[in-house]
Amino acid sequence: MGLSLDEVGAALATLPESRTPTKADWARLSRAWRPRLDEQIERLERLRDKLDSCIGCGCLSLRGCALNNPDDEVAPRGPGAVFLEPTGRG
Repeated sequence: MGLSLDEVGAALATLPESRTPTKADWARLSRAWRPRLDEQIERLERLRDKLDSCIGCGCLSLRGCALNNPDDEVAPRGPGAVFLEPTGRG
């Protein structure tokens, strides 16, 4: 579902030992994961929207692509698809 094994392990470590998790336990875990999953959905939607316009441009060279990152110029901004992060510019 897009969570790392570390995130799942940390969440499961909060459950009481020696008993099966209850419905309330799972509800608490899912509430904690919801903001993370919502953020991931938003990132995927931004990828979908930008990828569609890139493919639609017809340039085939990637010179004008909003997702292109020649020579990893934005590496200092961190891992992942940094061009897809919100910029506050609309």
